[in-house]
Amino acid sequence: MEILLFDQIESTHLFLEEALKKGELKAPVLITANRQTGGVGSRGNRWDSIEGNLFLSFALSKDALPSDLLLQTSSIYFSFLMKETLAGFGSKVWLKWPNDFYIDDKKIGGTITKLLDNKTLICSMGINLKNAPEGFGTVDVNIDKMKLIDSYNLKLKEHIKWKKIFSQYCVEFEKSRGFYFHDMKSGERTSMDVALLNEDGSITINNKKVYSLR
Repeated sequence: MEILLFDQIESTHLFLEEALKKGELKAPVLITANRQTGGVGSRGNRWDSIEGNLFLSFALSKDALPSDLLLQTSSIYFSFLMKETLAGFGSKVWLKWPNDFYIDDKKIGGTITKLLDNKTLICSMGINLKNAPEGFGTVDVNIDKMKLIDSYNLKLKEHIKWKKIFSQYCVEFEKSRGFYFHDMKSGERTSMDVALLNEDGSITINNKKVYSLR
């Protein structure tokens, strides 16, 4: 996968999406930046982009994804691969359903995904490697950003099946039970302790099936 490094960019996600639409870049490609001025987080929120942290977006052809990977499970899939990559450096990071990176009870990052023109999947991640806003945490090991990206790229090339990732994530999911699920439509707040994790990456909670829409 081609890797492009920028010193400063508004948003790796928005830049990559626009470049793909214009035909200036083609999948597979990954872009990263030292600084972002308008990073995008989940549900359209802004993700604070402090220098020294990790901001990356990559694009893969839909046809290049593992054959058993459903699009609605992609955020869990790619997040778990990053979690495993960080673990290889000695980190105790864990993945809160569906795609938030945590150290203990502090969020250190997250993932968003988007399907473009039903052909290309864009995945974007932000992880606090060095600095964090108030209320958030940072990764628990000292990692060179580009070395982390190179290691993650190698993990992507392994083309691991969703079935294998899911079997591992089932154990990881138990850590999410100490948190709450917020239904954005109803405004209801329900303990994840009563959630059932389904094979397609969704959860069943209050008799409703919920997918990650990020």
